[in-house]
This record gives sequence, C-alpha cells and structure tokens, in this order.
Amino acid sequence: MNARIHTHLSRLLEVDRAISARFSRASTRPHVRDFFRAVSWLGNGWFWYALMAALLAWYGRDAFYPVTHMIVAGLSGTLIYKRLKASTLRPRPFAVHQEIAQSVAILDQYSFPSGHTLHAVVFAIVASMYFPALAFWVGGFAALVALSRLVLGVHYPTDVLAGAILGTLIAAISFIVF
Repeated sequence: MNARIHTHLSRLLEVDRAISARFSRASTRPHVRDFFRAVSWLGNGWFWYALMAALLAWYGRDAFYPVTHMIVAGLSGTLIYKRLKASTLRPRPFAVHQEIAQSVAILDQYSFPSGHTLHAVVFAIVASMYFPALAFWVGGFAALVALSRLVLGVHYPTDVLAGAILGTLIAAISFIVF
C-alpha cells in the first residue's frame, strides 16, 4: 500500500476511534443509555413493522404497494449489508478499544456497515416518498437510530455513514426498479 494512503487511512481510523470513544462516554449516563437502547431495539425492525401495519390499517389497500416496496427494499438492504459484513470483517469498536463500552446486545459480530442505519434510511426514504407527511417523523427516528449505534459503542462513525449512504442508494435504486 502506498505510504501516503496508509498515512491517510491511519488518520481516518484514529478519528473514527476518537469520535466513537466520545459518543460512547454518553452511555455512562443511565437515562441516555436506556433511551438509546430503546431506540436501538425499535430500530431492530419493530418500529418499521409497526409503521407498515399502521399504514395498512389506516390506508387499507392503498398502502399495499408502498408497504410491499418497503419490504422488498428492506430485504435487498439485508442481502447487501450481510454480504459486506462477511467480506470486510471489521470488528466492533468495543471489541478493539477498551475506552468504548458495549451498551447493548449485538445482532452479529462485525461492524461495517451499520445495518440498523442502512435499514432506517431505506425505510424512512421509501415511506416518505409515498407518505410525505411522515418524512419529519421517520427521518427523525432514522437519525436517532444512527446516533444510537455510536452512543451504544457498536459502530464507528464510518460504519454509520456507510450505512446511510448505502441505504440512500438502495432506496433510490428501488424507485427505479419498483
């Protein structure tokens, strides 16, 4: 690897670690930790499943196509992020750095990219395109999900950023295909 690239990569990794450690310190406050644990748990899918059920209950058959779109885009996101995690094998921040605390149970061993963030962005974008009145609420929740991954010590900022970018791309492509 080129020495210049190695230097830049080393700096990026150090910034990633430092930001992760700073966010992780917030989890030492029980009310902060508990709030973000709840957000993370909802971000496991429960919030999005409830939203889809509520849309179907409220709009009936008019919500079938948007909910189906959300499901297909979400499944696509799962396939992509699982493949990336299996190929990058980046350890979670708490597994590498003692100053970063694990404040929530993890769903898998690896860190890159953030699947929670990817799915939150996919679902928020797709839902917002069909139901613009929801954009503020689902966008806000997606942002909290992304933030929870940092506060709880399970992702680096670059994992979250990659998840958000991939989620945006998957949502955009889903509108072309769907």
